[in-house]
Amino acid sequence: MTERIYRWTKKRLRQQLEVVRGEQAPSLVLKNATYLNHARKKWLQANIWIAQDRIVYVGDDLPNTLDGTEIVDCSDQYIVPGYIEHHAHPFQLYNPHSFAKYAASRGTTTLINDNMMFFLNLEKKKALSLIEALDELPTSMYWWCRYDAQTELKSEEAFSNSKMKAWLEHHLVIQGGELTSWPKVLTGDDATLHWMQETTRLRKPIEGHLPGASEKTLSQMALLGVTCDHEAMTGEEVVRRLNLGYTTSLRHSSIRPDLPKLLKEMQELGVDVFDRCIMTTDGSTPTFYEDGVMDHLIKIALDAGIEPIDAYAMATYNVAKYYNLDHKLGMIAPGRVAHLNFLNDINDPKPTSVIAKGQWVVRDGRQCEGYESFPWEDYGIEPLKIDWELEEDDLHFSMPMGIEMVNAVILKPYQIPIECTDRTLSQDHDESFFVMLDKNGKWLITSMLKGFANRISGFASSFSNTGDIVLIGKNISDMVRAFNALKEQGGGMALVEDGEVIGSIPLNLFGMLSNKNMNEVIKEEKEFVGMLRERGYKHEDPIYSLLFFSSTHLPYIRVTQSGIYDVHKKTVLFPSIMR
Repeated sequence: MTERIYRWTKKRLRQQLEVVRGEQAPSLVLKNATYLNHARKKWLQANIWIAQDRIVYVGDDLPNTLDGTEIVDCSDQYIVPGYIEHHAHPFQLYNPHSFAKYAASRGTTTLINDNMMFFLNLEKKKALSLIEALDELPTSMYWWCRYDAQTELKSEEAFSNSKMKAWLEHHLVIQGGELTSWPKVLTGDDATLHWMQETTRLRKPIEGHLPGASEKTLSQMALLGVTCDHEAMTGEEVVRRLNLGYTTSLRHSSIRPDLPKLLKEMQELGVDVFDRCIMTTDGSTPTFYEDGVMDHLIKIALDAGIEPIDAYAMATYNVAKYYNLDHKLGMIAPGRVAHLNFLNDINDPKPTSVIAKGQWVVRDGRQCEGYESFPWEDYGIEPLKIDWELEEDDLHFSMPMGIEMVNAVILKPYQIPIECTDRTLSQDHDESFFVMLDKNGKWLITSMLKGFANRISGFASSFSNTGDIVLIGKNISDMVRAFNALKEQGGGMALVEDGEVIGSIPLNLFGMLSNKNMNEVIKEEKEFVGMLRERGYKHEDPIYSLLFFSSTHLPYIRVTQSGIYDVHKKTVLFPSIMR
């Protein structure tokens, strides 16, 4: 049975005491266990008693009462705490349920998640009921509270005082951020500063988003309450954060696979204490996770020569301690939630067996059955309903300025050199028609996009930061056909050539998330991205390109609900047009 609200009931606590006293039998005993004790930074031997979802005893004794107790001899294995991913964005085609199930199978039994998708798309009561329901899974699920939408919205009503207060005060919300709007805070945004102060008052940490930040910027953000940052891209930047007292998250993701480089440079700069270092995969796209979740990052740390106890701590104890959760997570000790990974070798962090909240999730390399589906419809999460029409005549491309992709996520303006009155563009260049459409059909933005691909005829996606629809292509007729395919499948992505749909990814939760299991999503993404690359997409990750077209925390221009937006000047260059 799972932990309710934020504590065990008095009745449950009394039962746990009875187990320790021998008056009741534990549900599981791990005998002759060699386990990682983070309090002493040593591998110790003990017998571990578990009562339902909680570790109740770790020591030399075996229980006197064993009625119905499962006993497992762990003589040939090493046991470490369940891994913690502290900076998950569980919305990159997969959903929080499917990602949690997959992550737990690789030993990552706790997720601390971005709340943006639910915050923007669900009303307060349903969203908070949903995160409580997700915490009923064997995986422990915690959340952040965002301070801004990371884009320019038509309406800022989503960030009402009552909604922000309810999220920040919720027991499953354990941090504020990530703080992408920090430049506004430094230049006078008192509304965000108020919520930062509230976060600190509630004794919850604040996650920054401070790429390239100088010592003075980091110092100012620390004064305002920021306690951790995951944006260091060099060993020098890591050391700068550590020197200023930050907990520093070392990132290794599909868009920034930096961990080997960071660890090498940190060691060259003399870093030999890792107690204030944690690690994250930072919401990578599905295929990245074929190599694992936090187990993969621990393996990278081990291969870099980091001492095993430090490598495991960066994905267990260090994280729990930073979030003030070490009384419940990150250690193998009485009182902690029973999240445990069984290893054949200290240097191989991929577990052979996994226990989450006292339940076997993986047993001797075999996935255990359970929590196969989740009732999304009970929380108002359904396929995207498009009840409006798009005609070719709706799309006109006369804007003098276009958008150029510098890489997968950086956009800059460019002067359009070609004639845009034709309905079809040549494949001899990498310029395409670009459209962003309101998901409710009320407004649109049309422009030219350079650098996405040179042979995509018609492409449509409802996967974006705001759920609005992106169309890209060389042929306006095929772009409209792709939009109609998207409409028919209830959201997702569609690729069209010569009027025929040649590839698609259905995303029937909000039009942004798949309700399929992680392995199916990985297969679909791999095939679809392969088709985009065959047609000229050349950057690191097209999924992130789509997600970040409207994200104003990145330079230099963005396509937002308000229009094409200059990030530096904080002004709309070309407004969206009402339909």
